[in-house]
Amino acid sequence: MARELSRRRLLSAGSAASLALLLPGCGFGVGSSRLSAGAAIWDISTGSEQKLLEDVVRRFNRRADGAPVAAQFFQNDPYKNRLRTSMISGTPPEVFYNWGGGQLKAFVDAGEAAAIPPSVATDRYFPSVMEAVTFDGRVYSVPKSGTAPKVFFYNKDLFAEHGLSPPESWSDLLEVVGVLSGAGLTPISLAGQNLWTNMMYLEYLVNRVGGREPFRAVVAGESGAWSHPAFRQAVAMIQELVDAGAFPDGFAALDADTNQDTQLVYSGQAGMLLQGAWNYQRFVTDAPDFAGDSLGWFPFPAVEGAGGDAGAVAGNLTNFYALSSASRNRDRAVAFLEEAVMNEYMVDRLIDLGLAPPVEGIEDRLARSDRSEWLLFIYRLVRGASYFDLSWDQALPPEVAQELLTNLGRVFARSITPDQFAQNMNRIPKR
Repeated sequence: MARELSRRRLLSAGSAASLALLLPGCGFGVGSSRLSAGAAIWDISTGSEQKLLEDVVRRFNRRADGAPVAAQFFQNDPYKNRLRTSMISGTPPEVFYNWGGGQLKAFVDAGEAAAIPPSVATDRYFPSVMEAVTFDGRVYSVPKSGTAPKVFFYNKDLFAEHGLSPPESWSDLLEVVGVLSGAGLTPISLAGQNLWTNMMYLEYLVNRVGGREPFRAVVAGESGAWSHPAFRQAVAMIQELVDAGAFPDGFAALDADTNQDTQLVYSGQAGMLLQGAWNYQRFVTDAPDFAGDSLGWFPFPAVEGAGGDAGAVAGNLTNFYALSSASRNRDRAVAFLEEAVMNEYMVDRLIDLGLAPPVEGIEDRLARSDRSEWLLFIYRLVRGASYFDLSWDQALPPEVAQELLTNLGRVFARSITPDQFAQNMNRIPKR
């Protein structure tokens, strides 16, 4: 995405604020980025959101008494290892970027993340988003970005040409797939090389078929949890799409990181794309005319006759900031969360970037944006969701998440059956 936005960063990483004390490049020595008298913030933001954070840091340091805060930016994968190392060594940053869910809980369970104090107003955020950072009744992070559910994007021109409407049910979706395939088009773009793109279908179909409980049982480590009928039915439905020719030829070799899935839609070769809300900026950047006139979107369709919840969403809840327990500058870190993170200025700037912060009471501000249709769609989708599942590979322990992605690759390749998928996943040792 020209790295302006990505699923993992949800928009973040690069150079640093002029007032920030930064590690050179990506070099790292344990504790070398700590400030002697300030508070260090570790982040992986890139592009426009990184520049916004730099601005937020400068503004806070100008108006606040006391030692400065400083931002350090990392690439995604090195960041995770460096954060873990700094926690173990007792020299972490005061404030650290996270995604919530299982990875944050591991820090909480180890006593390495501190609860957010009552002075930071956490009740102003969507409950569905805060659920992933709340453990035993205590909140351990606050949002620092827009919310990013996974939704379908579609090419309005192709739909109009073939007399199609956005599908509201699974049957509708299969009908659209049949029409577009019959016209020699790719119905649904998919960059399967990345594997997490495949996972979106399982997340939504399990929720639509069986509700929230099947995956909750997996997260809880219940024996045989992957054998729930909802998983088997969802895998069978995915393979039904594959058999119907829904996806591009050679989709397993297409790469989402280089926007190959997005390009198929705006070039008129594919009708739809299931992706995270972060992909909106890819359309705006790579095909601004298309994004302005021809890009549409809709929620994942309902499954008729199923016992799940058509109002549920899945995706990246948002990106969060947490406090480390070993902080030596807690007062400055807390002041930054109180005064600078998601204040009026930051919320307005995020909206300017085309992001919908999960903050209550900002609908009128979203409506004034020149991207209001998109922003209000995302905001209302998440605010009205019956629940919001964090992306499963973030919610699960890393070893289990990797096995899930590997087996989903086999599902889409039709090299394993629904029963074999369940058997393979049930064999993974509990962590």
